Amino acid sequence: MADSSAFVFLCEELEKQSGLSRIEARGTVRLALKGAGLRPEDLTPPQAATVARQVLPGELKARRIADSEALCEQLAQGAHALADERTGASPDEIFSELSS
Repeated sequence: MADSSAFVFLCEELEKQSGLSRIEARGTVRLALKGAGLRPEDLTPPQAATVARQVLPGELKARRIADSEALCEQLAQGAHALADERTGASPDEIFSELSS
């Protein structure tokens, strides 16, 4: 099963902003999700924001990432923006427009 867009976003942004390698960033996010009882393929943007604020800071501190709290807040805000992008017409609205 493919990873969710929220998971991919967290991993890519963490890699860019922290100096972690791709594998390290993905592993760190996976550990944070495991600690929260979530799966990468099911992660929603609101869940990603919560994990970024509540679980990920501890994982980053363990890896000695400087200013992990600020970084995690940026990730959480980005996840909220991702959720905002996804809001729009519901599938029912789209299908009703197509059938008109």
